[in-house]
Amino acid sequence: MQNTLDFTLKSASSCVATRMPLQHRKRWSGRQHVTCRCAVASSATARLSKEDLVRYLSSGCKPREKWRIGTEHEKLGYDLTTKKRLSYEQIEIILESVADRYDWERIVEDGKTIGLKQNGQSVTLEPGGQFEASGATLETLHQTCAEVNSHLYQVKSIAEEIGVGFLGTGFDPKWRYEDVPCMPKERYNIMKNYMPTKGSLGRDMMFRSCTIQVNLDFEDEADMIEKFRIGIALQPVATALFANSPFKEGKPTGFKSWRSHVWEDTDPDRCGTLPFVFDSDFGFERYVDYVLDVPMYFVYREGKYINVAGKSFRDFMNGTLEGLEGEYPTMDDWESHLTTVFPEVRLKKFIEMRGADGGPWRLICGLPALWVGLLYDEEAQRQAAAIMSSMTAEEREYLRSEVPVHALQTPFRDGTVQDLALEVLSIARGGLTRRGKQEEKFLNQLDDIAQSGQCQADHVLAMYNGEWNHSVDPYFSEEYSF
Repeated sequence: MQNTLDFTLKSASSCVATRMPLQHRKRWSGRQHVTCRCAVASSATARLSKEDLVRYLSSGCKPREKWRIGTEHEKLGYDLTTKKRLSYEQIEIILESVADRYDWERIVEDGKTIGLKQNGQSVTLEPGGQFEASGATLETLHQTCAEVNSHLYQVKSIAEEIGVGFLGTGFDPKWRYEDVPCMPKERYNIMKNYMPTKGSLGRDMMFRSCTIQVNLDFEDEADMIEKFRIGIALQPVATALFANSPFKEGKPTGFKSWRSHVWEDTDPDRCGTLPFVFDSDFGFERYVDYVLDVPMYFVYREGKYINVAGKSFRDFMNGTLEGLEGEYPTMDDWESHLTTVFPEVRLKKFIEMRGADGGPWRLICGLPALWVGLLYDEEAQRQAAAIMSSMTAEEREYLRSEVPVHALQTPFRDGTVQDLALEVLSIARGGLTRRGKQEEKFLNQLDDIAQSGQCQADHVLAMYNGEWNHSVDPYFSEEYSF
């Protein structure tokens, strides 16, 4: 769920690339693994209607007692000796070793291990080999943090043995796009070739950025709408608190979250703050209309990715997709298409909060703590909604563009975003307290950041201008690595 370019495998009945039915299993190296194969839609398949797509989203509605937490995070792997980004061959060693040592099931595409899965969790690869851990859906932040810590321990135990480190950052501080290996996934080749036709920074997003993300449930359509609006309005607060990507190619960018800025010049068709979310007619159907109008990337048929970049999903629905005339989408195609839109908040059968930079180990649990505190307690959500309702559209867009530059020091109303962050964190802490699960401690790191006004980017910029002597090489050290 992730800077989610990868269509994450969540169960034994899904294909990692497209969440399609698992068709084939075999034995390999003495262990079971999954080969990605997906069914071909036949003419006998019932055609999907727009109402089917709406029902898919609305099927995510759950009573409060069934709400869960899903956390994802990405990290940059590098060679401890050269500081270069990892090749696929190095990454494959890590995946194979984790599978063997900790009993994960392999995910295989075209004979290559491209991920792992175990008990509702998955490890997948972003285009530049960024490791993405997608957690199971869990009840408490304690369980979430235990899961994160277990994953990081497993990966670190292997990485240390082969001279590899993982950097907790929002953007690669040193290496150019041309220096980063591309992972062996055909869909990434399609996407990287399409990206420059829509914006100047799309490839940077694909190959050099990392994020932390949390996925949350909603009760009904009205609850989804309010949560979505709160998420859009307050996403800049998360961006400010987690800002941790001030460098590019060895130099400061002038931004504290360059990762966040990158999304502003990636693809206007599929990114942004979605102003229509605040219209009176917003709901599941309006979101479906938005996604239907987002150009496609590919269709997966008979084990192959068919390049349909820029083509219309509406044409696909009508059986008139160029090159695939007479072919109609399955629900698996729709699920895949939903993952190729990249707004600051994204809707599937749950809501994804996507505004935070990747960061150090100690901050990963802070993001779910922030949003669970705000949105899983009625009183906290009411208070957060009051802040959201007080913001104008102009203020929301101002925060979206300025917070990546200034983070907590962004001027806002009569103060700064630091003041807003302190208020939001107070609301979140109250929400966690009322949940009664002793989860408040997971906000402590964020409280320290908000009270000081200094995000992680401020810290590493100070080091760059001082002790590091204007070099980012010291960034690749144990202090900043997993």
